[in-house]
Amino acid sequence: MTIIRDIFRRNRDKKETTMPSKAAKEVPEGLMTKCPSCKHISLTKDLNKNLKVCPKCDHHYKLTAYERVDFLLDAESFVSMDNHLKTENPLGFPGYTEKVQSDCEKTGLNEAVLTGTGTLVGQEVAVAIMDSHFRMGSMGSVVGEKITRAIEAATERKIPFIIFTASGGARMQEGVLSLMQMAKTSVALKRHSNEGLLFVSVLTHPTTGGVSASFASVGDINIAEPKALIGFAGRRVIEQTVREKLPEDFQTAEFLLAHGQLDAVVHRASMRETLSTIVRLHTKEALPNG
Repeated sequence: MTIIRDIFRRNRDKKETTMPSKAAKEVPEGLMTKCPSCKHISLTKDLNKNLKVCPKCDHHYKLTAYERVDFLLDAESFVSMDNHLKTENPLGFPGYTEKVQSDCEKTGLNEAVLTGTGTLVGQEVAVAIMDSHFRMGSMGSVVGEKITRAIEAATERKIPFIIFTASGGARMQEGVLSLMQMAKTSVALKRHSNEGLLFVSVLTHPTTGGVSASFASVGDINIAEPKALIGFAGRRVIEQTVREKLPEDFQTAEFLLAHGQLDAVVHRASMRETLSTIVRLHTKEALPNG
């Protein structure tokens, strides 16, 4: 009987030692971040200092539009445009208005793209930065309008235009009005090109659907972040259509680079320097005796 009591006592003591301490229970939420790729756990503040790139496997986390501005442009140089434009519900799609309002509150944006002007290492540029945290970066009529206005502002001011894409494609709740943005933005880019001005497209994870089939893919220079998903139709749809098994790296930035669809794959840590160099080399005012 004594032996049995000792066994239960040892088991009870063992359980007590594995209980989390009070300090462990009080660890603030968000202090640590687990990488979705390699499961490495980093201090969130250290991850932010590393431009939200996993220090172990180099996984590039998604960025918000405002984080992208902070990482890319000169401090306090960004001036946003067209923040007054807000999405309506032109087709009366059930629940659409409420979902848009929820994303507005969650992201601090009025739509899935942030546009404006700023300086990049002292060089004036116009930018459009899509945010996948807002309706998965889907392209509705306001997204297309904001991008078009940003392109037109760049054309008027004769400065380069840079876009960071991140999108699930055209927004189904707006039907054909969403699809029309593919043509509208492309026409604005053609007018920008006719003036001899630079357009750089930076494709980030993910860039798909109507966005990849329009303004995202027609830059004078097209670059992407590592391992970004880039494509039009889904992988399974394509496999069922061609009746073939596609390569494992199909629709990744590296696959597109190898097949001539991109000019470069650029690590986030090098993005600011790379874009600054591209702008400097393609801007007359920046050239000696230009």
